[in-house]
Amino acid sequence: MFRPRSWYVPPWALKARTRRRCWRRARRRCRASSGARCRSCAKATAFLLSELSTQSGVAKSIISQIERNETNPTLTTIWRLAHALDVSIESVLQGAEEGPFIERSSRGDTPILVSDDGLCRLAVIGWLKTVDWLQWYDFQAEPGGLLESDAHQRGSIECLSVLEGDLEIEVGGATQTARAGETLRYRCDLPHRIRNASQKSAHATMVCILRAAVMD
Repeated sequence: MFRPRSWYVPPWALKARTRRRCWRRARRRCRASSGARCRSCAKATAFLLSELSTQSGVAKSIISQIERNETNPTLTTIWRLAHALDVSIESVLQGAEEGPFIERSSRGDTPILVSDDGLCRLAVIGWLKTVDWLQWYDFQAEPGGLLESDAHQRGSIECLSVLEGDLEIEVGGATQTARAGETLRYRCDLPHRIRNASQKSAHATMVCILRAAVMD
């Protein structure tokens, strides 16, 4: 789907066709903190496994897998557990016992994806702990740049907020253009294209809301 430019392949650059592999590695890295936090919350509130299962509606086997860092819970599961434990979703994801949460990512830590034509760049700026249901990117396109994407999982929605220039979206045979200050929301469970058909560079923020976010 994407191919990095031959003359621009920094160590942290990624082919977009390996994006799913990148997210999978990120999810594995995040399991430990969410599992440990879940155990900590349950212990602090004196919850037994059976009680937590009853209060949350989450099977005991699933809770045990989460605590042992053997699975990635969906947003719905995390919400149910947090509600039962009377804590916020943020506190479960954060993994810290107390204090403010501030996390900084440097430029060198930010993976970059480049389109086949070398004219579009996607910087992966989303939080690794939300990749199962929410991904977001900083998108830049030179004049004539075209970003072609395969279909994501069924039910996924993408939001493109244009900061500078004009961008054209094509999905399912429909085409729409957004200018600076405008946002397009569209199904991304179909093959879709983002094109800069203007004579100026374009800059946008792209957010992908995966099906996991709306599953009950």
